[in-house]
Amino acid sequence: MASTEQHSHGSHDHASTTNRTRLAWAIGIVAAVLVVEVGGALATGSLALLADAGHMASDLIGLTVALVATVIAARPATDRHSFGFQRVEVFAALFNGLLLIGVAAFVAIEGVSRLITPGDVSIPPMPLLIVAVIGLVANFGALMLLRGGADSSLNMRGAYLEVFGDLLGSATVIVASIVILATGFAPADAIASLVIAAMIIPRALSLLRDVIRVLLQQTPVETDVAEIRSHILAEDGVVDVHDVHVWAVTTGKNIFSAHVVVDAAIFERGESGRLLDRLSTCLSAHFDVGHSTFQIEPAEHARHEEHLHP
Repeated sequence: MASTEQHSHGSHDHASTTNRTRLAWAIGIVAAVLVVEVGGALATGSLALLADAGHMASDLIGLTVALVATVIAARPATDRHSFGFQRVEVFAALFNGLLLIGVAAFVAIEGVSRLITPGDVSIPPMPLLIVAVIGLVANFGALMLLRGGADSSLNMRGAYLEVFGDLLGSATVIVASIVILATGFAPADAIASLVIAAMIIPRALSLLRDVIRVLLQQTPVETDVAEIRSHILAEDGVVDVHDVHVWAVTTGKNIFSAHVVVDAAIFERGESGRLLDRLSTCLSAHFDVGHSTFQIEPAEHARHEEHLHP
């Protein structure tokens, strides 16, 4: 049996370091805005602002968990953890997704409650608007920080969605407060809360779906197994390929393994090593596979395995 592996640790480590820096800055911004919003809510008596501060508090917890996950994920592989700790990022994304669902459910329940039992909102207009605008601007800055890593990591995507929810919350406080102050229509606050919940839930469910796909070791969405088979079979000397598996340890870290049946002439000419190099290069270049393992076998051996690999 022969095998080959290809890694892209350098680029992954750089991305992890960058993501940690982004998260650290985002945590600082969210924490500062949380303090401002809590102070503003206490000073003005605004329930909407206090609710948004509670939303930001839950997101601050989620961002902190995401940062801790990136630190743990950067630890090197060991004999007991041969793939390292990168999957910790997936569990952090799972936590963040569930946290988003919880926040959305709380906001929706509170919004319905306020619609059923509306209350009067009597608050100083300018302090509320100033605090809400500060929150909007700060959340937008944090969102732009996290945007660059949202496509490369489920963990970062969860953090991005949390800050995006904060941005919606700040915008909703601004709109609702203006409507209430201008028209006296108190239910505007509850309606805005339901809008926020409606926008958060689909994104949280999408994140959880991706997490479950990784944990179940399903084939990555962007990977076409049939196309991979075609590329392998197109290599000179390859007769057949079977027992193909493609999965991901975490987002962007795809793993591939397969049994490749080759012509006897490949072994006779001592070209199995060059064939392995060509196969690994093909998968890395065309399918973004960072770790590939091939079992090269003659046709006679493959026939012995037919009862195991139908």
